[in-house]
Amino acid sequence: MKIIESIAETFSAYDGYVLDLWGVVHDGRQPYPGAIDALVAMKAAGKRIAFLTNAPRRAWYIDQMLQGMGITPAMHDGIMSSGEASWLLLKSGADARFTGPAFHIGPERDLSVVDDGAAVIVPRVADARFLLNTGPDPDRGPRSVEPYRADLEACAAAGLPMLCVNPDRAVMVAGERILCAGALADVYRELGGVVLEIGKPDPQVYGPTLGLLDGIAPARILAVGDTAHTDLAGAMAAGLDCLWAMTGLFAHAHGDVSGADIARLAAAEQVTPRAALRALQV
Repeated sequence: MKIIESIAETFSAYDGYVLDLWGVVHDGRQPYPGAIDALVAMKAAGKRIAFLTNAPRRAWYIDQMLQGMGITPAMHDGIMSSGEASWLLLKSGADARFTGPAFHIGPERDLSVVDDGAAVIVPRVADARFLLNTGPDPDRGPRSVEPYRADLEACAAAGLPMLCVNPDRAVMVAGERILCAGALADVYRELGGVVLEIGKPDPQVYGPTLGLLDGIAPARILAVGDTAHTDLAGAMAAGLDCLWAMTGLFAHAHGDVSGADIARLAAAEQVTPRAALRALQV
């Protein structure tokens, strides 16, 4: 498999880009070296950029975080997140399973997903109609699912369906691998619980994302992500070409491998990226 050294190598074939954030643009604390220059170069070349992330927070919250890293609204055309998609679902009331009071597992900062009365958080499982899972919280930590097992068992025993706002199993933050909501969802399924995951790889999250790209034909849109089973599988399900970024979780799991190695990894994951991207850089 070809390894691309610069995102500019793709400019002749694509007009729009769907970029993952954690693991491609930044490491959870700061942009990767060269990422801001790449975004500036992409916009200067007339490219449109949508950020698509499985983060369990609304788009406005993520935008504030990005601006704190120096990634300004001028560098992209919009943000779609698992948190935003979940808020839209809760606000609409379209899925009756996820209406009424919710028991929340996750940090308080993730509660933008219930903005404007989209859901009411209650402190007792017995008072809830569903489980809102946004991932590990600061008190119990992000390194093991075991501190969450008692709550998960209580919710499963009560028959609460789980809304998992981040399908990722893990993410890299400042070089450290930490668990995400998807890891808790896996335990919940083992306990017999019903789970709805919102975000990549579900192709439905790509509808509003592509809407941010102002009508560019899917054949002219390229997705970039560091995780095969969410970023790449999701892009392929939505009919988009994709690049496998060799940063983030890819770098943690595989390191600096050859194109032949990446081809074997892609075959094992049953994904077909057009190429690998060394890093988001020009």
